[in-house]
Amino acid sequence: MENSTVTETRPEQSGATSPIETRKHGILSRLRSYFFFNPLIWGYTVVFGLTSIPFGFFDKNGSILHAFARAWSKTIMKTIFSPMRIVGLEKIDPMKPHVYAVNHGSAFDVPVLYAYLPFQFRIVFKKELLSYPIVGGHLKRSGQVCVDQQHPARSVASIRSAFKTLRGGMPLVIFPEGGRTSDGRIQPFLPGAFFLAIKAQVDVVPIALVGTYELLPMNTYHIKPRPLEMRVGDPIATADLTLRDLEQLSSKVQKEMERLCDTDK
Repeated sequence: MENSTVTETRPEQSGATSPIETRKHGILSRLRSYFFFNPLIWGYTVVFGLTSIPFGFFDKNGSILHAFARAWSKTIMKTIFSPMRIVGLEKIDPMKPHVYAVNHGSAFDVPVLYAYLPFQFRIVFKKELLSYPIVGGHLKRSGQVCVDQQHPARSVASIRSAFKTLRGGMPLVIFPEGGRTSDGRIQPFLPGAFFLAIKAQVDVVPIALVGTYELLPMNTYHIKPRPLEMRVGDPIATADLTLRDLEQLSSKVQKEMERLCDTDK
């Protein structure tokens, strides 16, 4: 089996990206997933989650819990033998707060971001994740931003907190589709997905995760190891934009994300 490795490629060196092949996975692949990958991942989640609890009481800025999440994610990515190739990371200025807009194809998207984005950030997540054992508790303790998509008015306090987080210099990761795709294609963005970016007047950075849908799509526990790519787009400015420009900004980000996801770009 191949080791999990990271390759950072600058745009001028990468050229055209060849399509990632879709392979058939039989009974041995399923057995490996159900009896090796899945038990190990749940084991990592329990160990890292429970170990992080006491540290949360002393973590003033979230850096300790972020380190736990990153170690958990790196361990998972090494376990599933899916090497990562990163394109365009040099476009990011880690000293500036940005809103990172990421396509959502898989439950592995969050571990991928923690493992390979080399700076601390906060994630906007939907309320339903709070019901997940251990994971929900970690999200709450580590200062992530909870949004109730069914009752947006109940999320006002969280949105205000996220705004302060951005203005305080902490980057924010959002999944503008609002949930995982069921067919591998980018879904329509939620209305108001970039409200915080415009209010805080920070750039939006599109990020395309390629291959995570094929790695683990919805409604299955069958993990299919494969090469993955993280493609970082150019920052999209929000300076001088108002809330009237929300739809225009959303359309611009979505088109850029679709371009990044295009394997023939």
